[in-house]
Amino acid sequence: MADSPVPETATPKATPIDSTRMTVLFSVMLVTASGNTAMQSILPTIGTQLHIPDFWVSAAFSWSALLWVYTAPKWARMSDKRGRKALMRLGMIGFTSSFALAGLALFLGLQGWYSALWTFVLFALFRSLYGGLGSAAPPAVQAYVAARTARADRTKALSLIASSFGLGTVVGPAIAPLLILPVLGLSSPMFAFAFIGIVVMVALALKLPNDDPGFAARGVVTSEPYSSAPTSANLRRDDEDDDEGEPEPPQLRWLDQRIRPWLITGFLGGNAQAMALGVVGFLVLDRLGLRADPAAGIEMTGIVLMSGAAATLLAQWGLIPLLQMGPRACVLWGMITAMVGCAILSEASGLYSIIIGFALASLGFGMFRPGFTAGSSINVSRAEQNAVAGMVASISGAAYIASPAIGVLLYTLYAPLPYWLALAICLFLFGWGWKTLQAD
Repeated sequence: MADSPVPETATPKATPIDSTRMTVLFSVMLVTASGNTAMQSILPTIGTQLHIPDFWVSAAFSWSALLWVYTAPKWARMSDKRGRKALMRLGMIGFTSSFALAGLALFLGLQGWYSALWTFVLFALFRSLYGGLGSAAPPAVQAYVAARTARADRTKALSLIASSFGLGTVVGPAIAPLLILPVLGLSSPMFAFAFIGIVVMVALALKLPNDDPGFAARGVVTSEPYSSAPTSANLRRDDEDDDEGEPEPPQLRWLDQRIRPWLITGFLGGNAQAMALGVVGFLVLDRLGLRADPAAGIEMTGIVLMSGAAATLLAQWGLIPLLQMGPRACVLWGMITAMVGCAILSEASGLYSIIIGFALASLGFGMFRPGFTAGSSINVSRAEQNAVAGMVASISGAAYIASPAIGVLLYTLYAPLPYWLALAICLFLFGWGWKTLQAD
């Protein structure tokens, strides 16, 4: 970047973020995340309708997840050069076009216009627009807020924005069954989220001012909050790490010792979470005998996923702020709780036991993920926040490349296997994290 960073208190272009603009930013993150995970509750039923093996239903997301891993860090680094609003717009274009085209592919496939194989090939192809372009929006939103929020309000604002992304990942699957319309059938949620994406794009164009790419982001940028107030580490960085005017630091490395333990933690725990979530839709259909009843299958799956949504919100908006848990505590307690949930899910045979098991697993992973993202953020300088935000997004996406499909493959061999493996990962991560992660 040719221009030197402009101090936050000196530039007239650092327009403060009022409630209207904050709502728009919140909506970008919420819609991006909720749309991505909304199909979790209906894809198993769509696969059953098309007679597609469960493994291939789960694998349809892998290409999109791989693209997310590759592109998210690049978009994060580009946000200072191209402007954050421009990258938000690009991300929403990718999101909207992906959902509209993927919904059309599913609708025509379910109507018998082409084979089941071509239906899922086209679905996976159009999903790649989300992975390649949609990943531009979250890092841009985080950097926009960091650059335009006063130091005293920065942590609170970033926590609010980051929580919208976490909220979306669990609310999306819960509301998808409610969006099914008689004419469009099971493809309805795709069109619904495409329409919502257009609304958000209009609000983005009308309500959010253009930003100066030369105005560098400052502050702690995380994917999800672990506390409602900054820890001492956050405060120390705000007070002491006043790096305005310093040259741009060297590119942050994946093996940097400051963040390596946290990135490993995020990768392992994220894979366990992806495996548990990727299998639960099929588990509901089989344990409750609903393969032949699509409507009931979608309804029951939605109920189970809503229990996970409520548990995740309880962790992130209730337990973590109430107990003032730091990153290490979030990871360790999260792994213990997730182990109990996975153990219950491996043997659950009725709706209530599935709900309890999935809620406990979601509660645990709801504590773990903010710990991993916050631990990564507070260990680097303010000028490196864009880079670490991209790495966190990449690690989060990497978990969904193979683990859901592997989990479903293990599930077809023996139903409890994926939850046993997820439990084993959590157990290992608890022991490793106890010895390796820095104290809060």
